[in-house]
Amino acid sequence: MATVTFDKATRRYPGAERAAVDKLEIEIADGEFLVLVGPSGCGKSTSLRMLAGLEDVNDGAIRIGDRDVTHLPPKDRDIAMVFQNYALYPHMTVADNMGFALKIAGVNKAEIRTRVEEAAKILDLTEYLGRKPKALSGGQRQRVAMGRAIVREPQVFLMDEPLSNLDAKLRVQTRTQIAGLQRRLGTTTVYVTHDQVEAMTMGDRVAVLKDGLLQQVDSPRNMYDRPANLFVAGFIGSPAMNLVEVPITDGGVTFGNSIVPVSREALTAAAEGGDRTVTVGVRPEHFDIAGCEAASLAKDEPAGVAVTVNVVEELGADGYVYGTAEIGGTPTDIVVRVGGRHVPMKGEVLHVVPRAGEIHVFSTSTGERLSD
Repeated sequence: MATVTFDKATRRYPGAERAAVDKLEIEIADGEFLVLVGPSGCGKSTSLRMLAGLEDVNDGAIRIGDRDVTHLPPKDRDIAMVFQNYALYPHMTVADNMGFALKIAGVNKAEIRTRVEEAAKILDLTEYLGRKPKALSGGQRQRVAMGRAIVREPQVFLMDEPLSNLDAKLRVQTRTQIAGLQRRLGTTTVYVTHDQVEAMTMGDRVAVLKDGLLQQVDSPRNMYDRPANLFVAGFIGSPAMNLVEVPITDGGVTFGNSIVPVSREALTAAAEGGDRTVTVGVRPEHFDIAGCEAASLAKDEPAGVAVTVNVVEELGADGYVYGTAEIGGTPTDIVVRVGGRHVPMKGEVLHVVPRAGEIHVFSTSTGERLSD
């Protein structure tokens, strides 16, 4: 087992205007499951390939445990990688695929057989050891790729979007298996995905990247509750956080017909930055449906913002309303979670108010978080 350290690691491709990965700094603890997540082109796969030795590091360093592996070839790094397309040999049986790396390394046949059988038992592959990959389902092939990594007993597992070729139901099932397996083995794991739901449900910690720059590293819960900037706020969470630019007023912000209280520290920080508006973030579950009795600046109208319902997703216990509101004269998309037994109709108008203490405040100019 080992820690992994990205020490200002940078990768620049020849002719590119900016670095694909720019001064990446992350400390990954021994036995930790870290997920790298972000949109396409953000540098997450490049970061993984730098750790694997498949991409050069132009500046900075990468360490596994106490060893500086920055310029070591992949075979000397004591890592095992699981690829998106599984990379199985079609002419070999499952057992031969799983044991191939050990065979190349000169491990004796009895040891190879023992390790392969142990891994097959863990992954429920024992009855498939004599089959070839073409006779397996996508989920079974993925487990064979995992088994090939496990038998090597590496210091670090690297996984590059291993579930992206599976259907939705199998993806949910398999991500649970991978997370459980990693905790059972206790092997340090770095996992790359573009799916933020996958990241939030699997990782001990999540690292969000954008344009080669690290935006935030935190536990899934802290990242959901305290996103560091507008990008993380909009990226983490499904449905995404509502982000609305609103004017600052005395003691808070103006949200439609309501004044929503905001901490004095956030307002002071915004004023010091020269902002007259802030961007308020509200999760869909943190809106209250307002009536005329709620506090309103216009006494004859309901409080908050009027949202015209466009689409309703009914999920049984809950529902999500996708609507449009006029905020500051600009049509703005708003998503609101509602109870599954009280779902509005398309075309209906709801008046919504952010729940006190549940809003996130960001600088409109810099995008950085202002609220506690």
